[in-house]
Amino acid sequence: MVREDGKRNFALRESGGDESSVFSGNTPRQAALKAARRLEPGSSEDEAERVELKLREKGTDKVHIYDGWAWEETAPDDKPDWMPGEITEANVSKKGIEHLDE
Repeated sequence: MVREDGKRNFALRESGGDESSVFSGNTPRQAALKAARRLEPGSSEDEAERVELKLREKGTDKVHIYDGWAWEETAPDDKPDWMPGEITEANVSKKGIEHLDE
């Protein structure tokens, strides 16, 4: 279901089918990146653990499946004053789409 501002809601599905969190974004990838930033960050992108993320688009039976990972990185030199010196970066890779039978 698309909201008035054009964003869609995606529920993060746990392995048992529970939906614990909801992320919004214009695209499934944007919501997956938000979910990936909550993962335990590694010391670098190469050492970050890959975790499977399943996001069900609210109002549909589509489940978007991504591999997501997060890592710590030094903030850029032109960062705003409120930003900490170390930030969490994230990336995702799409694996596919499943349709629920429910």
